[in-house]
Amino acid sequence: MPSPLNALVQSLEDNIAKAILGKKSAIRLALVALLAEGHLLIEDAPGVGKTSLSKALALSLGCKFTRLQFTPDMLPSDILGGSVFLPNKGEFDFRPGPIFTQVLLADEINRTAPRTQSALLEAMMERQISIEGKTYPLERPFFVLATQNPYEFEGTYPLPENQLDRFMICMDIGYPDRLAEKAVLISHRLGEPVEGLKPVVSPEQMLTLQAAVREVRMEESISDYLLEIVHKTRENNELTVGVSTRGAITFSRAVQSHAFVEGRDYVVPDDVKTMVIPVLAHRVVCSGMLREGQRKRAQAILQQIVDRIPVPR
Repeated sequence: MPSPLNALVQSLEDNIAKAILGKKSAIRLALVALLAEGHLLIEDAPGVGKTSLSKALALSLGCKFTRLQFTPDMLPSDILGGSVFLPNKGEFDFRPGPIFTQVLLADEINRTAPRTQSALLEAMMERQISIEGKTYPLERPFFVLATQNPYEFEGTYPLPENQLDRFMICMDIGYPDRLAEKAVLISHRLGEPVEGLKPVVSPEQMLTLQAAVREVRMEESISDYLLEIVHKTRENNELTVGVSTRGAITFSRAVQSHAFVEGRDYVVPDDVKTMVIPVLAHRVVCSGMLREGQRKRAQAILQQIVDRIPVPR
């Protein structure tokens, strides 16, 4: 019989699935990032449901939600906010930007310049903003859900490695199969299904779920298995940059979260194997390749590494 916390996760997944049809694995990866207190980057072609999944997740939470459309002319102050001089008081007053929310949908994040992208770094890592010598904490839970179009589309700026590293999971959604796409067409005849979603989890409940993920047990043999994968990325001749220590910590948290989403309070080797590609592929750099082909090659190399390492029993 599922615990009350597992039932909460299931209700969240079921609610999102009402609007996002035929994409159970994508929904689960989004929940893994959210419950592990990470952030999510969805990279795919236009029109496959990146923004819809993002909105469905945000609307299923009883949290403050802000959608921010990134554009080439956007400035850091458009995200963080800034001070405005009040003549009647003779002083400056700070006006918070859209980053002061709980769920931030950064839509098409790679359509803005790296200088503006970097405005998110402190918020994503430390859950706070520093402006003009003052630090402002962000309300928890705080979750950045970003979408981006592939690099081969014109008018985009590749995210720098330190920005990519702030995202726990990078994934794509892909096209639905024929039956799922037919169901999508039918569901959209009377309007946008996402708009009808209601919150099923409160901010307080989400904080409780995130705390529970930290308590998921990981045996020493599983930790050794996870670290063996990490260390092999640093020794592989086809990779110029392997997984960092911060990446290993993020990997471990994602594995715990995946076990929790699966309804367990302990980690098994399959949790590690499932999370290798979503968590590590955007953290490694392949030798002698253009940026555009990096991710697919990285996925293939990581899969080869996993296939060669004995699974603990």
